[in-house]
Amino acid sequence: MLPMFGSQKEYVAALLLLLSSLNFTSGGKLLVVPTDGSRWLSLQSILNQLKQNGHETVVVAPEISMHIKTSDDIYTLKRYPVPFTQEEMEEHFQDIMNGVFEELPFLTRFIRTYNRMKNSAALFFSTCTSLLHNQELMKYLEQSKFDALFTDPMLPCGQIVAEYLGIPSVFFLHAIPCGFDSEALQCPSPPSYVPRSLTTNTDRMTFAERVENMLFRMAEPFLCSGVYSPYSNLAAEFLQKDMTVTTLLSHGSIWLMKADFAFEYPRPWMPNMIAVGGINCPGEKTLTQQGARDAENSPRSSPAIGLIAVVSPVLAVELQMLKPQ
Repeated sequence: MLPMFGSQKEYVAALLLLLSSLNFTSGGKLLVVPTDGSRWLSLQSILNQLKQNGHETVVVAPEISMHIKTSDDIYTLKRYPVPFTQEEMEEHFQDIMNGVFEELPFLTRFIRTYNRMKNSAALFFSTCTSLLHNQELMKYLEQSKFDALFTDPMLPCGQIVAEYLGIPSVFFLHAIPCGFDSEALQCPSPPSYVPRSLTTNTDRMTFAERVENMLFRMAEPFLCSGVYSPYSNLAAEFLQKDMTVTTLLSHGSIWLMKADFAFEYPRPWMPNMIAVGGINCPGEKTLTQQGARDAENSPRSSPAIGLIAVVSPVLAVELQMLKPQ
């Protein structure tokens, strides 16, 4: 098992190490190309810590977004126009959230996932195209002389910007669909015990489950080709050289993985993959004296029932918006 960090501040140690290695006098200059939704919410704690450590951060985001808001005290926000409305984007995210709770047969789940990925691809690809073709903004980024780029590589747009600017990139992710992360890192991912997404298999599979796992591994290129192949063409056009998505991702310097092997199935990792699972969990709080006394005096057979709810950041925001009737 890979060693885990002990506190939330240490979760950004790898990123700070990269920045400090560039020999700054008063902190580094970091460009952030985020992905909207829960991925952005989990990124904010790192940006806050970077600000506390004296680094200057510039976030590039579309004018239409779910959760990316202005925060002058932590980062500078640069926006660019996109060819879709707020209503269209919210409807898309709602459809994705509804799909999380669907319990369907494997084939039906595969088809619906493919259709959702196609819709997501069209939306996010238009966002990426708008960014790269915004000459004024790209000129500003080029003149700003950033030291590194921080991005979620599930969508390789940020890495295309890093290649264009000629700066190192740091990835912050849980996984990339269809095993692109393993391919880019040249990391072994044997289907004999590494379960593929959407199969509901574990790391201990029967022969039939291993066959299913292998078949799904063979189907992944078909599932993801419509999502990622346009980025290869866009990168080749923008960078003026042949570039596949796997090649783009392979240039990532550090991969901060939002994974914890207390919850993940075992699988091989490469040296530049650093586990930062639990990065959004707040630090522990000391139990008050009254709370300690209540715990000591409460009977073990207390009829009280406790409930622990684990939800994604997007669902948490949606729950906070609900008003009591």
